Amino acid sequence: MAEIKLAAEARTEFGKGAARRIRRDNKIPAVLYGHGGDPVHVTLPGHESMLALRQTNVLLNIDVDGKGQLAVAKDVQRDPVRNTIEHIDLQVVRAGEKITVDIAVNIVGESAPGTIHLVEEQTLSVEAEATHLPESVEVSIEGLESGAQIHAEDVALPAGSVLLTDPKAVVVLVTEPRGEAGDDDAASAESPAEASSES
Repeated sequence: MAEIKLAAEARTEFGKGAARRIRRDNKIPAVLYGHGGDPVHVTLPGHESMLALRQTNVLLNIDVDGKGQLAVAKDVQRDPVRNTIEHIDLQVVRAGEKITVDIAVNIVGESAPGTIHLVEEQTLSVEAEATHLPESVEVSIEGLESGAQIHAEDVALPAGSVLLTDPKAVVVLVTEPRGEAGDDDAASAESPAEASSES
């Protein structure tokens, strides 16, 4: 994945009032941290940052006063109503460094007729190279019968990724829809009671 460059400004004002002023200017307060250095407080361009963070595990090149710094977003705080970004925590990374990220589980294919699938793990935690972070992983359920399970250790990970999630964790479970047979049984069980109450 290609890195996305964002021009940042050093931030000297702090507090809720300063953060509100930054957001009114269509910018986002953020902090860069990691590798033992002091946290660096910056302001990022609002629109460009929103677009960049639509991607999962995107590698950012944060340009502060002409000096580029590779980073990944570790925490993105959003307004619950407007879904706008309120603040971003950025972890400083280096080329060749391994970091821990969560990647989305995408289900592909169809299980056997008459079955449904339940996704027990929406994401998997992996260790990967910071400059080659995977976004997602595909898990095929094509033709699987009821009772089939796919565990984390069964999932083929992108090259260079190491699984950190419990290998025995169930990612997808194939089963039969609940309630169909039970509803018929319940209906037949209720019929005698209903008949006696009517008599």
